[in-house]
Amino acid sequence: MEVDMECPIAPPWLELPPEITTTILQKLGPIEILKNADKVCTTWSRLCHEPAIWRVIKMQNAGADFGDREDDLERMCRQAVDRSWGQVIEISLEYFGSDNLLNYIAERSAQLKRLRLVCSYNVSSEGLSAAVKEFPLLEELHLYYISITKEAIETIGRSCRALKSFKLNNQICRHPYIEYDEEAIAIAQNMPELHHLQLFGNKMTNEGLEALLNGCPHLESLDLRRCLNVHLVGNVGNRCFQQIKHLRHPQDPSEDYGLDAEIHDFESFDEDYPSGFSDIDLISDADDYYEFSDASNYSDDDDEMFIES
Repeated sequence: MEVDMECPIAPPWLELPPEITTTILQKLGPIEILKNADKVCTTWSRLCHEPAIWRVIKMQNAGADFGDREDDLERMCRQAVDRSWGQVIEISLEYFGSDNLLNYIAERSAQLKRLRLVCSYNVSSEGLSAAVKEFPLLEELHLYYISITKEAIETIGRSCRALKSFKLNNQICRHPYIEYDEEAIAIAQNMPELHHLQLFGNKMTNEGLEALLNGCPHLESLDLRRCLNVHLVGNVGNRCFQQIKHLRHPQDPSEDYGLDAEIHDFESFDEDYPSGFSDIDLISDADDYYEFSDASNYSDDDDEMFIES
């Protein structure tokens, strides 16, 4: 009697064309690829090592729900950068990152065009300044709640001559007596090709705003939300309305911002505190003051206002 030995049926996803499988894998994101998809089968493993998968690297530390420590995330980010073989053009890191990681990226990512850092508290001015010198093609640099000096801004401008979009966004504290125009002036003097600028919660005054209008003649969009020392009146106000196509006023709604936009009050703040510190430096180290919304709430609309295809 003849026994019918049936051949195992291949999983249906193996029948998909490689380009479709690649698109699916890209939607999973680096963490899911490295932790799971890479181990599904040899076909997927091979595709997971293709540089095309890693041209865009977006990683987020989801805290306790995720279960990975920052050093684990940095290790996975290094793996992702290695697999790109120098072809990565966009990197976004949320709630983790360090000078050492930035240096690793900089040494292997000469084609990088877009860099976004959100609450990367272990990234210093010195570390960022050193890294951007290796990114000559950088067009977008978006920094959220990262304290950098005006010297770092100057280095960014000198090193990244192709920079078109810059965001330097701060946690917001209401200290009206603190006025600081050095960041705006550094941008104006070193980033003349900017088309899109967001300075959420900056402490600049109308003097800094005027410097921006003079130094960045190509500005199309300017976000001044929560810039409490800026008043769009008189000549500088008229220039803003005439020069800037997409202007967000200091008091405009911030629902689409995606992170903490609450204005914090600290009544006991020392009035002799030196200016020159970004708002994140003015906040107590107490955890209560770092109630950022989940990064998954970040709105792509916020970036779309700045980057037009």
